[in-house]
Amino acid sequence: MSKSRISDLCWGSASSLALFLSLAMPARAQTVPADTVTEDQIVVTGSYTTNDKLGSATGLNLSLKETPQSVTVMTAQRMEDQAIRTLSDVINNAAGVSAKSFDSARNGFSARGFSIDNYQIDGIPVQWDAGYSAGESEIDIALYERVEIVRGATGLMTGAGNPSASINLIRKHADSERFTATVTAAASRWDNYFAMADVSSPLSSDGAIRARVVAKYEEGDSFTDLLHNKKLVLYGVIDGDLTPDTHVSFGASYQDNSPSGTQWGGLPVWHSDGSRTDWKRSKTIGADWTRWASTNQTYFANLTQQIGTNWSLRLYGNYTINEGDMQLLYLSGSPDRTTGLGMGAFPANYRGKLEQADVGARLTGKYQLFGRDHDLILGASYARQQQDFYSRAALDSVSAGDFNNWDGSIAEPRWSSTLSHDLDQRTKQWGYFAATRLSVSDPFKLIVGGRLSSWERKGVSYGAPIDFGDKNRLLPYVGALYDITQNHSVYASFTKIFQPQSAQDRNGNFLAPITGNNYEGGIKSSFFGGALNTAISVFRIEQDNLAQSDTGYLIPGTIFEASYAAEGARSTGFEVEANGEILPGWSVAGNYTQFKAKDANGDRVNTLFAQKLLRLFTTYDFAGSLKGLTVGGGVNWEGLSYTDTTNPVTGADERLKVKPYALVNLMGRYEFVEGLSAQVNIDNLFDKKYYSQIGFYNQLAFGEPRNVTFTLRYHY
Repeated sequence: MSKSRISDLCWGSASSLALFLSLAMPARAQTVPADTVTEDQIVVTGSYTTNDKLGSATGLNLSLKETPQSVTVMTAQRMEDQAIRTLSDVINNAAGVSAKSFDSARNGFSARGFSIDNYQIDGIPVQWDAGYSAGESEIDIALYERVEIVRGATGLMTGAGNPSASINLIRKHADSERFTATVTAAASRWDNYFAMADVSSPLSSDGAIRARVVAKYEEGDSFTDLLHNKKLVLYGVIDGDLTPDTHVSFGASYQDNSPSGTQWGGLPVWHSDGSRTDWKRSKTIGADWTRWASTNQTYFANLTQQIGTNWSLRLYGNYTINEGDMQLLYLSGSPDRTTGLGMGAFPANYRGKLEQADVGARLTGKYQLFGRDHDLILGASYARQQQDFYSRAALDSVSAGDFNNWDGSIAEPRWSSTLSHDLDQRTKQWGYFAATRLSVSDPFKLIVGGRLSSWERKGVSYGAPIDFGDKNRLLPYVGALYDITQNHSVYASFTKIFQPQSAQDRNGNFLAPITGNNYEGGIKSSFFGGALNTAISVFRIEQDNLAQSDTGYLIPGTIFEASYAAEGARSTGFEVEANGEILPGWSVAGNYTQFKAKDANGDRVNTLFAQKLLRLFTTYDFAGSLKGLTVGGGVNWEGLSYTDTTNPVTGADERLKVKPYALVNLMGRYEFVEGLSAQVNIDNLFDKKYYSQIGFYNQLAFGEPRNVTFTLRYHY
């Protein structure tokens, strides 16, 4: 069968599923009379979707159906059902995004062919650096009510970045005026255990001042030899209604990751004869003394002032400190198949610290023009980031010895007392943005906006000065929606983003920022009073001004090769998604993504990540005599990903592949009495052996084998 025929079948199956979900079930939609649901009313929704007003894409607080861009919400119920614990787990199960585990401490995220480097916490942009990871990709989701993922360029709300996606973590807040508590205990394979308490309570007799506290402790081993994890998570927030129109919120969070036996990089791909290796999944390159410890602290405050009936002013401040403490061992080379010799060993001792402060203001509301109501947001934000990275040299040489029998018992080297300040960089980003949703007619809405964004970075990186950026870059946003019927809307949007780059040309000038344009269109539908939301979208992303080597020229006054800006990558594709209840008690989260991302020469880019993704998970809550029983399951399928490289022994070109694979997951839960439930989750049911990545620095890492988790939960 031809590739084009296969593609046609994939598109046909995906679109048929979406059309069935979107159009073939109008009968149940009539159970909610049309005249009982207003545009701004939040109706009863399915557990895997929401009709809440979201601000991740435009800041205008629009529902999923009203937003002219692809948005996925990972709800609290779905995270509970799938026993999702970390941000990486979220990405591995959400629509249109994917994650790769580079080693035991770092994960890379991608969407539509580009790396994800834009994050938000309660709508406040934050920047994390995977290369100097301080545990950001392993953030525990115990602190968050839900996760919103906006795909495509998000310059209006986040400023600089890639045209991939923005991940918005929505914190838990003290929104209960009575005492509530949830206590959770869980145990899983490899002696992994955790306990968590989530408590809310009013602090005043009228419930106007409220507090919420979350505490979690987790400890256990891994399927990888030697690796042992400890994690402590603490969170506290106070929400108060000072007056009926004035709301304040302030709090803090803390996460301490303290692993031992950490891996830095992956396993070798080739033996010394050029043949491919075949390791057990438990094989490690870690040692008894290796660790990649990290702490994440956040302090935040918000003030929301209602102004009249139509306007609201929000002032916010956010301060984060992410720190890494690393004692690592990097093993590389091609071991002899028989003796295990031939691996080089490089020990490293690093310290990293990333501090970021954010402040901002947003004014949102409605205004009248030509006899119709329209929405408006005006905002300004400022962020300052200080990133430092230090190293100590090893005073002793280290030998890997027989890697075939590696057990990590190698002695830890002595470290120099001299601390080298390798990275000292300061980044500032500020901007002013505005957007309005014009109600041109009852069915037709037009969103027009833009951000005037500035970004600069200064400092020193491994002895080389840093000083580049861009000021007053205009990032437009245009979106249009048309309601075909009450349940179906078509939309189109254009969004833009930019990314300053440190590359310099032959004259010593910094290259212009990389630009990213996102074109998107589709149809969104909502059924059963908002219990089910579906979407079909097509997109095209253009990224230009990518730095290319200017062969034969050096940057003046340096030994580094100069660069020139060239046409970049193009990504085109489609997504199909459905989330919510399709029948009473039957919840589903299903999506399919397919795209092609190529450079100016027509070669595939970002090949480490798959360009075809299928995620499906569904649960059913029984009624009658089986009331209290919930069963569910799903499958995560990824298409081909690979790295083209050269065999270091034979010199031949070689493609390292992660072949298409599917992971099947199951769950079951039973509520014994009101508030008390027991749950079991089985991940990778058929114990599929697969690479979580292959090709990152010509090494490989395995995905997790079958895992079983038992959870006991009590809610009061």
